[in-house]
Amino acid sequence: MTAPTVPASGPDFGPNEWLVFEIYQQFLEDPQSVSPEWREFLSDYHPGAPPAAAGGAGQAATAAPNGEVSPDGEVFHTTPVPVKPSTAAPSTPAAPVPASAQPAGPPKQAAPADRQAPEAATPLRGAAARVVSNMETSLHIPTATSVRAVPAKLLADNRIVINRHLARSSGGKVSFTHIIGYAMVKALAAHPVMNASYTEVGGKPAVVQPEHINLGLAIDLVTPKGRQLVVAAVKKAETLDFTQFWQAYEDLVRRARTNKLTTDDFTGVTI
Repeated sequence: MTAPTVPASGPDFGPNEWLVFEIYQQFLEDPQSVSPEWREFLSDYHPGAPPAAAGGAGQAATAAPNGEVSPDGEVFHTTPVPVKPSTAAPSTPAAPVPASAQPAGPPKQAAPADRQAPEAATPLRGAAARVVSNMETSLHIPTATSVRAVPAKLLADNRIVINRHLARSSGGKVSFTHIIGYAMVKALAAHPVMNASYTEVGGKPAVVQPEHINLGLAIDLVTPKGRQLVVAAVKKAETLDFTQFWQAYEDLVRRARTNKLTTDDFTGVTI
């Protein structure tokens, strides 16, 4: 089984790439184990194919195999390292140097590449390896933190008033994250530059200014495989009033906890 990779022309799943990887593996084992929406998407999902190995008598050989097989049967492709055949004549072996003529000093330590991995070390595969890769990539992104202290008494009082009204009418509750999330959307509408992102076009730096604000919600789920963090988007959040934003927010959380999120929910997150 070939380990899937997201195609360059496919949708951008951002921090959810590991989740798509995991669902795809589940789909390969049993298509009926995923929802109809995921089956429809994965039925024509074509992971990137590994580069074909060069062959022929006149071409360079490779020093490493094209892939490593994990215990569960997955093949993880590696980049072949070309080794050119030597054309030089074999040299005469050098005569051994007497012990008395060898320079004194401490013995050389083995290079890091020669050191054996600890017996307890287990290579990361699949979704876990994807998470590590994304975390390593994030270390190259410069960040800056700015802190402000703001009065929140009015926010807390208004939340109490809203929740009392909801208890007497339609039900439900408004949390601080609902209010703060909506405040972020309002701030982004006033300062759209904060919704922009960096990219490269033809190797040159460029800025992407999305047409809409798609607010990503990090949702912590407890599954049979352990706790998982998924990021789903409230699409076109700047077009929603607070009631609509609250309903869209709650719908995402509810569908996440019942395993009913679709590929569209994971794509297009701008912030």
